Amino acid sequence: MSSPRPAPTAPPAHDPVTTPARTGAALAAVSVALLVLVAVSWAPLLSFDRTVADGLHSWAVNEPGPTRVNRVLTDWVWDPWTMRALIAAAVVWLWCRGERLPALWVAVTSAVGTLVQQGLKSAVGRERPHWPDPVDSAHFAAFPSGHAMTAMVTCGLLLWQLRRHGVEGRLWHWSVAAGVVSVAGAGLTRIWLGVHWPSDVLGGWLMGACLVALSAAAYERVVLSRGR
Repeated sequence: MSSPRPAPTAPPAHDPVTTPARTGAALAAVSVALLVLVAVSWAPLLSFDRTVADGLHSWAVNEPGPTRVNRVLTDWVWDPWTMRALIAAAVVWLWCRGERLPALWVAVTSAVGTLVQQGLKSAVGRERPHWPDPVDSAHFAAFPSGHAMTAMVTCGLLLWQLRRHGVEGRLWHWSVAAGVVSVAGAGLTRIWLGVHWPSDVLGGWLMGACLVALSAAAYERVVLSRGR
């Protein structure tokens, strides 16, 4: 008489390594595809960029009140240096709690995001929109948007750390809402002010999310290997 076979163990609903790794890989594929389309100046993409930029610039010129609000938001609230200050605060908090590895991981990921962003700007060399009646100005190349990518990396890292520390319920929902508004606002203000094409902002969002997902997957793999 054979003994009954043990019931198979159900796989975990959320794999802390596989899920972010697959997400990061998918985002990387889309990011590379967009990068190629921008680099080869794909006509439909350029037409879309021009149509959206022309429409929003017309509004920006004719609506000085909202334009002033957008300038304050982009220069102070969602400026990349504001985002980096939030990362610095999170790193100090983690370090003071004795969480040295997460602190270093967040700091390095944020720094890598800046390096990737600046490297791509230099490599692609895309020109920003030019207007006879500009409402704002910006320097350096256009693709990807530094504001959009920095906001995505910062908010993604902060939300990841909140999740690691077990934040749930209303606080988690408010944190996610604040992150979504910040990421969206950081990009959309740049298009409104006429200093970026829509695909610049989309590229910043995609690449920032990709970096955070791959960083989270790598961290979990390191933690699991150390545990073993």
